[in-house]
Amino acid sequence: MKRYPLYLVFLWHMHQPYYKDPLKGIYRLPWVRLHGTKDYLDMVSLLDEFPSIKQNFNLVPSLLEQLKDYADGNARDEFFELSLKDAKELDDSERVFVLENFFLANWQTMIRPFPRYRELLGKRGRTISRESLSRLIRYFSDQDLRDLQALFNLVWIDPSIRKGDQALKELERKGSNFSEDEKRYIIFKHLEILKSIIPKYKEVSERGQIELSISPFYHPILPLLYDNYCARVALPHLKLPSHRFAHPEDVRAQVEKGLDYFEHIFGFRPSGMWPSEGSISEEVIRECSSLGIKWMASDEDVLGASLGISFRDSSGNIKEPFRLYRPYNYEDTMLFFRDHRLSDLIGFVYSQWRPEDAAGDFIERLREIRRSLDDKPYIVSIIMDGENAWEYYENDGRDFLESLYRRLSSEEEIKTITIKEYMEEFSDIWGEGLKRIHPGSWIFGNFRIWIGHEEDNLAWDYLKLTRDELVRFEKAHPDIDTSTAWKFIYIAEGSDWNWWYGDEHVSETQEEFDELFRNNLIAVYRFMGKEPPGYLLVPIIREDRAAEPSITIRGFISPRLDGLVTSYFEWLQAATLDVARSGGSMHKVESLFERIYYGFDRDNLYVRLDGKKNAGEILNEQVLVIKFLNPPFYRVEVRDNEALLMELKEDKWYAVTDLLIGINEIIEIAIPFQALGVKENDEIGFIIHIERNGQTLERIPLRGHIRFTVPGPYFEAIMWQ
Repeated sequence: MKRYPLYLVFLWHMHQPYYKDPLKGIYRLPWVRLHGTKDYLDMVSLLDEFPSIKQNFNLVPSLLEQLKDYADGNARDEFFELSLKDAKELDDSERVFVLENFFLANWQTMIRPFPRYRELLGKRGRTISRESLSRLIRYFSDQDLRDLQALFNLVWIDPSIRKGDQALKELERKGSNFSEDEKRYIIFKHLEILKSIIPKYKEVSERGQIELSISPFYHPILPLLYDNYCARVALPHLKLPSHRFAHPEDVRAQVEKGLDYFEHIFGFRPSGMWPSEGSISEEVIRECSSLGIKWMASDEDVLGASLGISFRDSSGNIKEPFRLYRPYNYEDTMLFFRDHRLSDLIGFVYSQWRPEDAAGDFIERLREIRRSLDDKPYIVSIIMDGENAWEYYENDGRDFLESLYRRLSSEEEIKTITIKEYMEEFSDIWGEGLKRIHPGSWIFGNFRIWIGHEEDNLAWDYLKLTRDELVRFEKAHPDIDTSTAWKFIYIAEGSDWNWWYGDEHVSETQEEFDELFRNNLIAVYRFMGKEPPGYLLVPIIREDRAAEPSITIRGFISPRLDGLVTSYFEWLQAATLDVARSGGSMHKVESLFERIYYGFDRDNLYVRLDGKKNAGEILNEQVLVIKFLNPPFYRVEVRDNEALLMELKEDKWYAVTDLLIGINEIIEIAIPFQALGVKENDEIGFIIHIERNGQTLERIPLRGHIRFTVPGPYFEAIMWQ
């Protein structure tokens, strides 16, 4: 009698954070575009060559929304804009940006195969500081930068697409000395590829070779939305945020909106879900089931904790395979659990192997699993990121996948299948269900990545406070459509922001993630017509919160406020902040100011700004705003020849008093501590904005804020001890 084959599910999870900045309207990072051209299309197109291979793709709705935005011509990112710009027209700050960011590709598999790209990397240096880049740009010709623009965008196109396009194939062979027209061909090829992605998934889905599933819309950790204090189930001593976030209604909204958007794109509602990071709980499963979700998936660690067992021995071998390689029912939802080891072999190990050896090893491991089981339709679930792993493989992983699919196509003991097909055929066989669900994720069966660290907890508190403010606004203004503001909240609930907070992960673009999270919360306040709390202007990343001056305060000062550098000594004891070193340009253009000085006597804070041109010219069209974070609800507005201290009351700014100011070559201002309502040992924190027509042109410092402690009468005596 013929035995059941071992059924094999591949679930490729396709996801990117929501990169669109709500305050600027531009995509801050290019990864939707670049993974679109390198991974999303070829992963599904490869199946055309292997018609017997069945696959499952999990498409996060927020990714689909961004792909559609690019395909419709409505999305631009800074990398795209600076790629298109003629190399000879790049200004110094743009040249620095290109040199810093256009080597963001795997150096071994994406840069090394291109001699000219490798040469440019060597010329720039593999280890650089931002300060050194401003000196390095003088050594890069217009042709160097044009080649860098072209090659960066070329290597982010999948090799199979480059091979199938005669023009791209020729440009790859050429390898250097690109013209502007050739460069633009590469870049506009990106948009052509992006337009093909969603239609291709629709085509392969309609012929039944793949099943499409979703995650909640903006990829939140659903159990933490339901109640973020549930994190203590797995980690009883975990330090939690000050404000408990418990909003089951947001769980429902994220899932329901995701289902609706998916149906809008593909014309049907999916039956399954990979909940963000495999995170499930009993409450979340019930909510998803009530919305029509028939199956969900998580990790073996979550299953082990739910059953109260450990699946693996000290060598990492599965002890009870009959418990892992099968689905479980929980309240009418079928649950599948990934083989952590096999999934990670593809994600992190096989990239270093010869493709044929890796495929052979994987097949043999599956055969060993089949030999360890009795005759039932057991199923092995391989669930992993469908995009990021491939840049570590030669040829973007295609050689490995082709070898694997070729082997699987001829295997009789192993059969790939979609989850929906498996459920239709075999769900009645598995009667035993789970009595409890351990709330956890695929990472160690807990939520430690997203909550518990000081930075994570701050983010949760800011999210909670902003959400509560929106609810109050909504109750006070029942006739206003608040859907736009709620979208910002839902985006801020995404898992990706907290992925980068804390000590667990490091990225070259952590600053961008931090700012995107806070900007979505700031956008909620702007929608309501309210002044955002000062803490949202300060990075959550711990080391970025305070901007350290190059020279600190060493004693009292008594400057003459005449707008002139009257004496070298009058600001000698003040702190000095170099604007260029603090990253003082919000839009990466040249700053209006070179240095900021700040100091005090017993009664006043003094601020001095040295511009690159006469202060009167700077203030001719712009407004200088000193925003106080501590004490909150105060700001100084400098326009024309006057400075006003303003106080926020009932969401409106009111003038408190005129301030002494000198405006000529420089700007000098005195702000009485008494007017700010502060006393000895209170902390003062502020940032400086340059605004025009209500829009912020520049922020100083770009990240963090200036802070100091109000002095007592014996400050100078203490400093001289």
